[in-house]
Amino acid sequence: MKENKEPNDRIRYNILTTIIYIIGIILLIQLFNLQIVHGEEYRETSNSRLTRESVVRAARGNIKDRMGIELVRTETGYSVEIYSTKVNDEELNNSIKRFVEILEANKDEFVDNLPIEVEPFEFTMDSEDEQKAWKNNNNIDENANAEQVFNTLKEKYEISENDNESARKIMAVRYEITRNGYSNTKSVIIARDISNTSAVQIREQNAKLSGMNVVTEPIVSYTSGSLASHVLGYVGAISAEEYETRKDTYRNDDIIGKDGIQKVFEEYLKGTDGVKQVDMTVDGAITSEYISEEAIAGSDIILTIDANLQKVAEDALEQNIKDIAAGEYGEKYDADAGAVVVMNVNTGEVLAMASYPDYNPGRYAEEYTQDDGSGKYMNRAISGVYAPGSTFKMVVASAGLDTGEITTSTLINDNGIYPYGDRQACWYYRSYGVGHGYLNLTQAIKYSCNYFFYDLGYRLGIDTIAEYAGYYGLGKRTGIELLGEERGTVASREYAESRGNGWYISDTLSAAIGQSYNNFTPIQMARYISMVANGGKNVDVTLIKSIINPDGTEVSKEEIESHTKETIGTENEVKEDLDISKENLDAIRAGMKGVTSESGGTAYSTFSDFDIDIAGKTGSAQTGIEGEAHGWFVGFAPYENPEIAVVVFVEKARLRRIYSRSCQSNNGRILRNELGKSNRR
Repeated sequence: MKENKEPNDRIRYNILTTIIYIIGIILLIQLFNLQIVHGEEYRETSNSRLTRESVVRAARGNIKDRMGIELVRTETGYSVEIYSTKVNDEELNNSIKRFVEILEANKDEFVDNLPIEVEPFEFTMDSEDEQKAWKNNNNIDENANAEQVFNTLKEKYEISENDNESARKIMAVRYEITRNGYSNTKSVIIARDISNTSAVQIREQNAKLSGMNVVTEPIVSYTSGSLASHVLGYVGAISAEEYETRKDTYRNDDIIGKDGIQKVFEEYLKGTDGVKQVDMTVDGAITSEYISEEAIAGSDIILTIDANLQKVAEDALEQNIKDIAAGEYGEKYDADAGAVVVMNVNTGEVLAMASYPDYNPGRYAEEYTQDDGSGKYMNRAISGVYAPGSTFKMVVASAGLDTGEITTSTLINDNGIYPYGDRQACWYYRSYGVGHGYLNLTQAIKYSCNYFFYDLGYRLGIDTIAEYAGYYGLGKRTGIELLGEERGTVASREYAESRGNGWYISDTLSAAIGQSYNNFTPIQMARYISMVANGGKNVDVTLIKSIINPDGTEVSKEEIESHTKETIGTENEVKEDLDISKENLDAIRAGMKGVTSESGGTAYSTFSDFDIDIAGKTGSAQTGIEGEAHGWFVGFAPYENPEIAVVVFVEKARLRRIYSRSCQSNNGRILRNELGKSNRR
């Protein structure tokens, strides 16, 4: 057995050795073939091909109204990106020139952030400090003028064009790709939302346009122009500061929410970008591409806003402001701004929020350049703070009844001039030379009698008045899901002292009719009127109905509240209901009904023909400028079973007859529209 085994082992060993030699010979032959026979060919092929990863940008989520109407949607558009390729400056400049010519022939635009103009040479930056900082960042002599900077960049980019305008266009693109750090693996967008014609021509001439590639990108579209612009906000290119804190999830040429819902809910709206593999030759021609990772769209935001009501509110506000300015209600006045808020009195849902002047969020950059720094386009509904005038009287009435200082049957005799606090006169006396006479609380609200509220304010004292203003949420943020909400101020001893002032009887009387240090936002006023309408129940003011994820799931209310608080840093500062008896609140509301539905009421002429009973209150607020006053109207409807509160504010409406007619006309249109829809629903 042993003698037979040894020859067999030797045979196996020889066979294995032979196989190894054969494999080695084959490998050597193959290596010789690759490196020697076809080496030059494969090296040339390798050097002429590059594979890169390109970003597939995710569509932003849509923003819809409460009925599902799209206010902001994402549409597919064409953009042009560019990679660095192995071409010299002359070839690159020629490619850019050809690219610009294609766009201009089709009336499209390229990305142009170069802060220099030619013919004449000038900087587009306003301040010298900005100019110096920019020049330092770009390694340019900070004392160089615009022409010198232009020539420096022209030399740097080796631009041979003699025509300054043509040279500047090439320079603008070169500057854009330089500042964004493009490379052979990182692209830079040099044109957005170009026409289909330009996209086709660029693709056809791809071989002549070094490193350029047409990509489909999501484009944010506002379906109704300026509608709800202050609510929706706008998007823009991410800033260096924004990018610095978001490098993990954003590119430095991304679009990001800048204001409104677009900014506050950016994390939900953005979505997740995908990845596309792109094969290119070294001179930039695309040979093939395919998706390796799909993009995931952002979540949809469903607002509480009613788009139809929003339009009615905006149109009515704008038209009446223009009518006042044009003298349609008498003499011409300087009214030029205002706000409207419509709120569900039971839920705090904002059904409409208008601020004038507004802007087109799709063209924000152009609109904003018209702002002179005075806050022309600010959202006055949440950021404007104004004295409430006589619309504050329901606060003082609540304090008087709830503390027992007066009852619903208490009579106060208005003889025209109040004897304390520098003998302040009722508006009625100033107009007609006599007082209102004896009035109870309901009548005092109906006629807006200053004398009655001077006396009631004197009895209560400023501390009690300020306390009840706080119960109604005045001088406190609502926590609405927008940046820029102001708190305002409640007239009080403490506030006066914080300004280095004392407190006097005249201050109390002034505060009792909504003047002094009382300054509130229209959104606070809407919450206040909602609480009057619903029996004193605190409401959580909100613009968000729901957030729907791409997979159809809904974001929880708790998550939305947590995100909002973290993003805007505030929340509803009113936590408790107002504990006031139904009898006392009914007396106040009856006075508000008299304002609109009984002869002598300050808004009777406007609302007398309504087929639905409503409650309201007019108000004028001095501005500190002689002869100038802001105008208010606040109200709720239907009277017996309230559904909505409406607040309208007009800056510089000036005279009583002016603000009453203009503001009431606004609310007349708004109330008719909303109540009509409510009945149809």
